[in-house]
Amino acid sequence: MKGRHILAIDQGTTSSRAMIFDDKGHCIALAQKEFTQIYPRDGWVEHDPEKIWQSVLEVCRQALQKAGEEGVEVAGIGITNQRETTLVWDRQTGKPLYNAIVWQDRRTADSCAELKAAGKEEHVAACTGLLLDPYFSATKLAWILDHVVGARAKAEKGELAFGTVDSFLLWRLTGGKVHATDATNASRTMLFNIHTQEWDSSLLEMFHIPEGLLPAVKDCIANFGTTDAKLFGRAIPIGGIAGDQQAAAIGQACFEPGMIKSTYGTGCFVLMNTGEKALRSRNRLLTTVAYRVNGQTSYAIEGSIFAAGAAVQWIRDGLKLIDSAGEVEGLAQGLNSNCGVYLVPAFTGLGAPHWDPQARGAIFGLTRDTGIAEIVRATLESVGYQTYDLMEAMKLDSKTGSKALRVDGGMAANNWFLQFLADLLDVPVERPLVTETTALGAASLAGVQLGIFDSLADIGNHWQREALFTPKLSTAKRHDLLSGWEKAVSRVLVG
Repeated sequence: MKGRHILAIDQGTTSSRAMIFDDKGHCIALAQKEFTQIYPRDGWVEHDPEKIWQSVLEVCRQALQKAGEEGVEVAGIGITNQRETTLVWDRQTGKPLYNAIVWQDRRTADSCAELKAAGKEEHVAACTGLLLDPYFSATKLAWILDHVVGARAKAEKGELAFGTVDSFLLWRLTGGKVHATDATNASRTMLFNIHTQEWDSSLLEMFHIPEGLLPAVKDCIANFGTTDAKLFGRAIPIGGIAGDQQAAAIGQACFEPGMIKSTYGTGCFVLMNTGEKALRSRNRLLTTVAYRVNGQTSYAIEGSIFAAGAAVQWIRDGLKLIDSAGEVEGLAQGLNSNCGVYLVPAFTGLGAPHWDPQARGAIFGLTRDTGIAEIVRATLESVGYQTYDLMEAMKLDSKTGSKALRVDGGMAANNWFLQFLADLLDVPVERPLVTETTALGAASLAGVQLGIFDSLADIGNHWQREALFTPKLSTAKRHDLLSGWEKAVSRVLVG
């Protein structure tokens, strides 16, 4: 039982998880720990880096202990992470200078608007495939350098390190020996040229970022060093890293151009493989690195929804309409229709294809008869509507329709939601046997590096479908629902 198992670290927006997979993709140990979300001001979202680190350490030790009790010893580690979230730490002490600024954070909206007004967005898009938006790391990093006393001077002297969460974890796991990232995470910083596969000097100049801050960029499958032996009792090789959405696409075996996956976690992210071509979106989607293996880059177009599971979390924790997320499926199924109620969950702005950081959430169509069930159902439906908007934009960009959508993440367990999704998109929706595809993708990358799998194609051979949802809604009803959604969105758009 030794030598064929991989520990996947899945560091997400609201929790950290450790999962140990065997060479068939089966999870044999799991540990998870939530951590605090910090909201200093409207539109600001932060995490305590030390709480991220401690949560990762705790879940890894728990999973390794569970596996050890079964006689399992892992061969290596794969890492996947919330993307764009930005950290800066001292190279000597390893201590963060400021809280991690989370991908959802909108504090740099004004600086992005100024750069847009100065005509900089076209250059940014041409180099990075991204749009000028607070979502990405560059303006977050610049904010830290400009607002933490002495930070910029230390950065100029080479005393600081920047990283997305994967880089921070890698630094800590290796005892400060490795400062690196992979091409997928680098492609989300707005500092990385996805065509040359290098940090771009013109972008560093634009955002006033000293190059000495930046990590080395490696393939997704690479030797990322070994863990400090003191952490887990022995040194463990780290063989794979990918940002969470790319890792999910790998776990879903989306290796052929045209294949699409949608992950429903805190946000929702729809990603379409475009192969060796970096397809430039004309519908405000993002062009990004899907994965880089053996120096060969595969690209994707991606649409991001900022609030999916976060919307359900809001009706649970904010409005306190439900006690647990598990209640939403039954409440939605108990209604014949949404009764004209629409929720637009623009709590931190709207992502693709609108990209309006100033938009804010709203509920429309309330009547005296509206109750908890209607609001809960409208919350679930809002995620489906936003997915539809992304899929339509992808259809226009790729000039082809989707044959199927592979789904994963927490909301993929909700059968009612997946049927609504199939009805709305008018395409089959496939749920895999292993729905923890983000962690599975990270484990698979490390498995290739360590020789457990031969190649990405070998990983694809293990993918299995657990459930299929086919469209059943009439065209007329579908159009009515979508018309109501379009009206609701138009009322919250500002930009």
